[in-house]
Amino acid sequence: MIIRSRAPLRISFSGGGTDVSPYFEEKGGVVLSTTIDKYSYASLLPQEDPVIRIESLDFDVMAKYDVDHELVYDGELDLVKAVLNTIEGANNTGFSLFLHSDAPPGSGLGSSSTMTVTLVGLLRQWLQKPWTNYDIAQQAYHIERTVLGIKGGKQDQYAATFGGFNLIEFYKDYTIVNPLRISPVILNELEYHLLLCYTGKTRLSAGIIETQVQGYVDKQASSVAALDELKQLTIEMKNALLQGHLNDFGRLLHDAWINKKQLAKQITTQTIDLLYETARKHGALGGKILGAGGGGYLLVYCPFDRKHIIATELEKAGGQVVKFGFDEEGLQTWEINGAQCRF
Repeated sequence: MIIRSRAPLRISFSGGGTDVSPYFEEKGGVVLSTTIDKYSYASLLPQEDPVIRIESLDFDVMAKYDVDHELVYDGELDLVKAVLNTIEGANNTGFSLFLHSDAPPGSGLGSSSTMTVTLVGLLRQWLQKPWTNYDIAQQAYHIERTVLGIKGGKQDQYAATFGGFNLIEFYKDYTIVNPLRISPVILNELEYHLLLCYTGKTRLSAGIIETQVQGYVDKQASSVAALDELKQLTIEMKNALLQGHLNDFGRLLHDAWINKKQLAKQITTQTIDLLYETARKHGALGGKILGAGGGGYLLVYCPFDRKHIIATELEKAGGQVVKFGFDEEGLQTWEINGAQCRF
């Protein structure tokens, strides 16, 4: 028997930052996001010998660990180790684990959190845990933020688990995922207008997020005002999307980017500014860097008759345009007979 799991990466349109503690605990946060057809994958093959074998294509790592021992965090596969250490019964018997993702860590698409969700979902299937999607998302959040102490927000785990277009609300004691019922015509049209461009660099988000959090904790007027405005813009973007006012949606993306840059100076770079200014110069209505900033992917909203021109100019400026589509499914797990497919 082989158990497989996959979860989609996400695009966050607005609200990122309001899902980071302590803002959402004190004022409530809200994020508008969707998942796309880029994924994190995990496959597990139970084995009789008392050894855990892990192979990660993303980090080009192969490792072996003895079962029945708490795995030590040493900078190698710590995310995987934290999942196995946290979930009861996960490291009581031998197995092989194979991992890979369609986007590298630091891409701004939530790849690390998505892999955590993928692993938690995989173990739910294998160990037959009675967990809901909310349980999985919260477990993934706990593993990253509490067990490993990785700085970050709360949106990625919920987006990857639930999938699709959601308005996600964050409060001190609970999170609410509101699926959006959007006309297929609007979704097709939105996808037709959006362009995804890789900036050529990944980044570590922890330092950016620490600066952002400190600005809010210190009650810096610019930081507080930007977070409050991002929350309002998120609601306006949701309304524009549901009503099919897509050019308004594109302009609101620009407003969200202006406010996002107020949270930390590291959010943008000369490369990002050059790419964004190039897109705007050639007709883009709006856009933003995805994730915490500093690198990764730039999302741009283009008039349909300018999209090909903007794509060409971004490539000339050093960007890499990447095709994508929306994903509505969220986390998926399944089992196959080991004889049907070699591990």
